[in-house]
Amino acid sequence: MKAENRIWYYVVLIILITSSCTKEKTVTLPVVTTAPLTKITSTSVVTGGDVTTDGGSVILAKGVCWSLISEPTLTDNHTIDGTGSGSFLSSLDGLLSGTYYYVRAYATNSLGTSYGNEFNFILPVADADGNLYNTLYIGSQIWMTANLKTSKYNDNTIIPNVIENAGWSSLSTPAYCWYNNNEGLSGNYGALYNWFAVNTGKLCPVGWHVPTELEWITLTNFLNGEYVAGGKLKEIGTNHWISPNTGASDDFHFTALPSGYRTGLEEGSFRALGYLDYYWASTEDNSTNGRARLLTFDSSDLAPGAGLKKNGYSVRCIKD
Repeated sequence: MKAENRIWYYVVLIILITSSCTKEKTVTLPVVTTAPLTKITSTSVVTGGDVTTDGGSVILAKGVCWSLISEPTLTDNHTIDGTGSGSFLSSLDGLLSGTYYYVRAYATNSLGTSYGNEFNFILPVADADGNLYNTLYIGSQIWMTANLKTSKYNDNTIIPNVIENAGWSSLSTPAYCWYNNNEGLSGNYGALYNWFAVNTGKLCPVGWHVPTELEWITLTNFLNGEYVAGGKLKEIGTNHWISPNTGASDDFHFTALPSGYRTGLEEGSFRALGYLDYYWASTEDNSTNGRARLLTFDSSDLAPGAGLKKNGYSVRCIKD
């Protein structure tokens, strides 16, 4: 090769090498997914994410963001869980029980921030004993998904547990009991409370209350009337309900169970476990009765009515 040709060869080669070295890489936004929720308590939850693609640029920050509205961003509450690609965990603390949250992971590189898939959740509610209750929406209302079983008011004072039948039937003050005085049944059925306990206004956790007559009517109307509403609230099948458990569909996972009741008459006895469930309303009917709702094994009704204030009925709390 002639000298002048070699010179041009090397000039071109240097230009090509220099051009290749200085050419900018194409950078895209990162790709991140949100981790499912774990370790859920009444005030905290663990989630996280996985940065699967950095977009050709170093991940400068990653974490999760959360809000009371959908599609939270870095302008909302968020964690900072390191840099670089890969998976990470995020602990969200100091949350409000019974509150609806939205959460999703994020990852930031030199081009900007991208977000992962979104999860929404309602934290369970804790009573004064530490029992946890999941919650659900039915129309515009938020209900607990299980019967109340606390032995304390929401100010941590003790509710009297009255065992003796004669003692129960003579009460004109607040009390609770377990069906047949067997606390082992509380996991499914909760406790039975007289209306005097309901009337304290302290039975449900703070931020929750025993539904009023009007709130029961609102629920019934949303479920298309009292003749079908009970079926839409009852647990499906006959694991707890006596056959035929008419109309049971549990459309909203309210999962009403046949907790029976305790009569406030002279014998103070327990009755009808498996056959029916009475739920108190906080509304007074008259000097001796409080308003209530009845579900039975052989009907799809959510029947309105009243019961002796001395009776022991179930309680299902609703959010303020």
